[in-house]
Amino acid sequence: MERYAQGDDAAFAIVYDALAPRLFAYLRSRARPRAEDLLQQTFLHLHRSRGTFVKDSAVLPWALAIARRLIIDDSRRAQRSALTNAQELGVSASPEPDPLQWLSACHLEESIEQELAGLPPRQRAAFELVRVEGLSHAQAAEALGVSVTSVKLRAHRAYVALRRALGGRGSR
Repeated sequence: MERYAQGDDAAFAIVYDALAPRLFAYLRSRARPRAEDLLQQTFLHLHRSRGTFVKDSAVLPWALAIARRLIIDDSRRAQRSALTNAQELGVSASPEPDPLQWLSACHLEESIEQELAGLPPRQRAAFELVRVEGLSHAQAAEALGVSVTSVKLRAHRAYVALRRALGGRGSR
């Protein structure tokens, strides 16, 4: 990825071969009918932001985060489209969420994203792979190129930091 980030277009094939199967499996498990389109969009975003790739960082967590955002954006677009279609047909769409609950959830999501951004990159990567992407500790360890114990320790430190920063909100 570092060669590709520095402008070596020939390195794209290596990056694609390494990431595409894993990304496609992830996308297919979460957005089956749109997985192929989202895979293409993920690589387009990877290409556009390749200059921001941090040297010596793990590529898979970065690529999975891009794919995750695309799934969320695609889902929101589909919801807006469904609502618009329902309104045009004069059909009542699903009930509106409670504005206070929605605002609280948005605020919590923003707080979590801010706190995640402030974590050391290694802790953030372990947390995102295990808690956000749903990988097992072993899968996350393989993706990061570290031991399972290291992933568990990094993720635990991230959990502790997030709980402390959020004052216990959102904990189980």
